[in-house]
Amino acid sequence: MAGRIPQYFIDDLLARINITDVVESRVKLRKSGKNYAGLCPFHNEKSPSFTVNPEKQFYYCFGCGAGGNALGFLMEYENTSFPEAIEELARMAGVDIPKEETSSKQIERDHQMKQQLSLLDQASQYFQHQLQASHLKRKAEQYLNKRGLTPNTVARFLIGYAPPGWDNLIKHFSSLSDAPQQLEKAGVVVFNEDKRKYYDRFRDRIIFPIRDMRGRVIGFGGRVLGDEKPKYLNSPETDTFHKGRELYGLYEARQHNRQLERLLIVEGYMDVVGLAQNGIHWAVATLGTATSEQHILRLFKLVPEVIFCFDGDQAGRNAAQRALNVTLPLMEDGKSVRFLFLPEGEDPDSLVKKEGQPAFEQRIVSATPLSSYFFESLAGDKPLDSMDARAQLASEALPLLRSMKPCLLQQMMLERVSELTGLSKEQLQSLEGLQQIHPPAPSAEASTPINNYTLSADYEEYPELLTEQPPDHLYDEIHSTASSTTNRGRASRTISLVNRIIAILIHRPELARQIDDPETLGQLQEPNIDLLIELLNYFRQHPENSLGTLNVDWNQDAQHQAYRVMIAEISHVEPIPSSANALTELRDALQRLSSRQNDSQLDRLLKKQKLSPLTTEEKKQLQTLLLSGR
Repeated sequence: MAGRIPQYFIDDLLARINITDVVESRVKLRKSGKNYAGLCPFHNEKSPSFTVNPEKQFYYCFGCGAGGNALGFLMEYENTSFPEAIEELARMAGVDIPKEETSSKQIERDHQMKQQLSLLDQASQYFQHQLQASHLKRKAEQYLNKRGLTPNTVARFLIGYAPPGWDNLIKHFSSLSDAPQQLEKAGVVVFNEDKRKYYDRFRDRIIFPIRDMRGRVIGFGGRVLGDEKPKYLNSPETDTFHKGRELYGLYEARQHNRQLERLLIVEGYMDVVGLAQNGIHWAVATLGTATSEQHILRLFKLVPEVIFCFDGDQAGRNAAQRALNVTLPLMEDGKSVRFLFLPEGEDPDSLVKKEGQPAFEQRIVSATPLSSYFFESLAGDKPLDSMDARAQLASEALPLLRSMKPCLLQQMMLERVSELTGLSKEQLQSLEGLQQIHPPAPSAEASTPINNYTLSADYEEYPELLTEQPPDHLYDEIHSTASSTTNRGRASRTISLVNRIIAILIHRPELARQIDDPETLGQLQEPNIDLLIELLNYFRQHPENSLGTLNVDWNQDAQHQAYRVMIAEISHVEPIPSSANALTELRDALQRLSSRQNDSQLDRLLKKQKLSPLTTEEKKQLQTLLLSGR
């Protein structure tokens, strides 16, 4: 869907849609006076506190405070984006979506994306047909039967079969012009540079289609039927498929139960399918990668509890340690993480077959809480009967705990450190302060080090902004990350988005005249926002001036002199490559800054409505933020 959706269309669409129809198709409702009531889909409850008001076209939960219109409900319930929610409502209303200022590039991108998704869907149907029609289907069926999969399970997960041969899929799409090139972009065909020839990526393998949250096929996983290598083969990264974000089985789990309470993260496709075959329909698997921050954030939007399931061997313990380090900074009140270790030589699929669903679920119930595994992984069986051992525990634990958001769990874990080491809270705080001032040297294992600093998401696109030793003023915060056991306490610095904008402006001051009124930035609660506003106003009022004349003019008072010190440090940074469009980069950065403020305001309003009713003005502001798509 290309172009901006006009506001008049959104207003008209919401007027056409009955919120009761949208909610009732997803939540069981009963009539309660003029309203409808049911169990809230956004938190666990036994007594209905969720109401839908058809007259005002609004839903509200008196338990958790969730509320909004049909569009907001769809975005929250389906965990979908603003444009996708608009598409769904437009489909229900039977109307087409108009677009404003649609660029030719965007049209082409949308066309290519739809074409790729269509090819992937057709490829999935081809693989499913091959499982039923291939003269070699007995070989594939024998494997699936051996794994105990019923036809219903095979159909539910769209499992198929890629027959032997180098060009079966290519021939299947022979009627499509430039089929090999299109199939290569979709990740199902490979181009051999040496032989200048295309061939099928998946051959003589059981095929597991990977679906996104909307049920669209975005990639595949293929498993060999024998002992060939590699055992599993995944689609490569494409426009539709991003391994670090997607989870196999998530769509199927949500289809089975829209009100999931927890999700089990396992390692492979067959683990997910095998568990579902045995009644555990809430397992998901990462796609050939370690569990990422994006995975956890995505799951925490859907469920309050995540359980990691690992083999009990050393490799499983190493994977658990990595998962712990990724998860710690994301923990917050109301969220729970546990660790389940299986017996040596067992995987979830084999174990659930051996002992059955009730016994396996009991293992899950008894899984180790994150806090317990945290201290187990640090101390293990080592006695804490010496000062050295207790000091080592404290020095290893504190940087990891400092990486967490302030929450009750963090406080309780700090208290546990105090109990184990005999150090008072004051002593721990003192030690923590010393570690912040003198952080350990970065590890060679750091994932994205540049001059011993870790790039933030805002800065990954602009590595040129980093100097050899950037001053502390250029950063929003300094905090510790824990990407590996050997990397505990590594200092990580997040570069300020405001300072990035300032860096661009002081190198290209003429751009200040081409952006909106800077006074609108005054509502932002960001470090150095006052300096940015002053800078914009100065260059807008004096378009002929440069950084040199600004330094002269700003030598009049203490406030401007303080600004000059900061500008002097930032001016040593190259803002963008000379080949880039500086104005586009600047507007993009300002848009991100505005989006950050919108997110902050939305979070504030959502939290406030849980404590007390919103004013009329605040309700209007909340609706505007929800409709903006952020």
